[in-house]
Amino acid sequence: MIQRWSPAVVGPPVGQYSHLATAPAGHELLFVAGQIGARPDGSMPADAESQSRLAHENLAALLAEAGGGPEHLLKLFTMVAGTEHLPAVRAGRTGLFEQWFPAKDWPAHSLIVVAGLAAPHILIEVEAVAAIPRG
Repeated sequence: MIQRWSPAVVGPPVGQYSHLATAPAGHELLFVAGQIGARPDGSMPADAESQSRLAHENLAALLAEAGGGPEHLLKLFTMVAGTEHLPAVRAGRTGLFEQWFPAKDWPAHSLIVVAGLAAPHILIEVEAVAAIPRG
């Protein structure tokens, strides 16, 4: 079983993440390239909240394709194009995280604000590392 936790030797997390996560024996590490809030046809909503929700849904779809799900996430890395989008990006993932991690054992997570991403209309990108059961 994947274990995620935040020991008391450092301050508590300031958001929806755990400080540590481990992959158990019998799992393979899966590295997921940065996902943006694009629909299967390549179109994208203009707002950061919808892009955030779609980016995380795309991540879940790729995990399923690899034989896993959000419960197998070890680490997320989120890039947001501008501080003005932070509240909307968080709002876009909050509901999904509540569904995916009802015990609040969130994956390790880092978030940075960047000047821009691959194109001006892309407001969020999320990379991931997951531990997928073998066989």
